[in-house]
Amino acid sequence: MQIQVFPCNPFQENTYIVYDEISKDAVVIDAGFYNAEEFHRADEFVQKNSLHILRVLSTHLHLDHCIGNGFALRGWNASDFASKKDLFLIEQASSQAKMFGLELSETLPSPQGFLSEGDEIVVGNFTLKVIEVPGHSAGGLAFYAEKENVLFAGDTLFRNSYGRTDLPGGNFDTLMQSLKKLFTLPAETFVLCGHGSATKIGIEKENFGKF
Repeated sequence: MQIQVFPCNPFQENTYIVYDEISKDAVVIDAGFYNAEEFHRADEFVQKNSLHILRVLSTHLHLDHCIGNGFALRGWNASDFASKKDLFLIEQASSQAKMFGLELSETLPSPQGFLSEGDEIVVGNFTLKVIEVPGHSAGGLAFYAEKENVLFAGDTLFRNSYGRTDLPGGNFDTLMQSLKKLFTLPAETFVLCGHGSATKIGIEKENFGKF
């Protein structure tokens, strides 16, 4: 499993292209492309490495994590998947844009499929397992590559912090339960976050009381 990150939009959201180097199959996790220039930067990487984007996966549907879905679906002929519990956020995209101070240049596509706890996404020689982690949003998801010991945590868990709960669909108590759920993963699990730098489960579990 190979991973390339592209910080996108004014919030420096981490868009990940995750791919199998042998089969060239790939997925995008959180397409945050704010404009054609940001998408083109990622597309250059895709074309240079002859990747085939199978799916666009959203950890959640706050606008900074899915505003580039239209670019991705058109440019790569991919299909997008998220939690059905976050669908209302797509329907409220215009109000989200005003809240975040972003310009919404097009109607966001609705997910073509929905994911829930225990679903598995096979990409070449690796598998991403879906873990439901609500709290930052109602339909928060994390994607776990168990064999590779990598977790894509979205905005649920950050380095030395965790996701805010004052946005639509957020709930503090629910987020705390989701964090406890993630903390059952092996301590050496490498955590790739929705914003900022990476961390490890063991580090964040130890620091949890200091947040």
